[in-house]
Amino acid sequence: MSEYLLVERREGYHRLTLNRPEKMNALTAEMLESLLAALDRAASDPMCRAVLLTGAGRGFCAGQDLSALLTEAGSLQDPEPLIERLYNPLVRRLRSLPLPVVCAVNGIAAGAGASIALACDIVLAARSAKFIQAFVKSGLIPDTGATFFLPRLVGAARARALTILGEPVSAEQAEAWGMIWRAVEDDKLASEAEALVAALAKQATEAIALIKQALEASQTASLDSQLALERDLQQKAARTPDCAEGIRAFLEKRAPRFEGRKTP
Repeated sequence: MSEYLLVERREGYHRLTLNRPEKMNALTAEMLESLLAALDRAASDPMCRAVLLTGAGRGFCAGQDLSALLTEAGSLQDPEPLIERLYNPLVRRLRSLPLPVVCAVNGIAAGAGASIALACDIVLAARSAKFIQAFVKSGLIPDTGATFFLPRLVGAARARALTILGEPVSAEQAEAWGMIWRAVEDDKLASEAEALVAALAKQATEAIALIKQALEASQTASLDSQLALERDLQQKAARTPDCAEGIRAFLEKRAPRFEGRKTP
């Protein structure tokens, strides 16, 4: 595991912290490899039922460390291998992970850093945080899923302006636009994020995984195909021990005691 990614195993969840604060957690291939590996370990850990992703220091993530991609002549290397080998698999892994992923944005989220945050399931941001589609400032286009997520979150007009102008969006504006779930006071971000992920770690984990699958499919599905998928996934959910427990708890008028990803 890289020193630039801290992994803490908490009760019911894993906390992953990008740990390159002197560079605003700018990403390197090593960090991306470590993050992918950490997500895989979380998914395979039977005691892990949620993931919290955040950054060390005063920023969440400044995006790709472009200095790591410069040639001796000062031009940018072909980014295709890095995108195909690491960035695209990371986005796919975040979206398909059978666990809820909470992102706590503790400062600037720029470029790929903003894209990674938006790929998570629930995003909390400190009020001082800003989201910046900074690619255009370097003569690049948004990647890491930005051109997919932004239009769906904030609409086509805002997505075009944000990506073409590269202007920052405050946490409060991001909340108002539906880009993130909630903006919170800076000094409460860590505690609120940890409380949220700890609560998620006690929910019906298999049902959450199926919800993620249904929502992901809905991005390109027709109504008929989505209705069919809902039917099939509901059938799977109804067979889980957590569903049986949820029904019992409802009938007995008590809080359910879900066990997570325990299969029938």
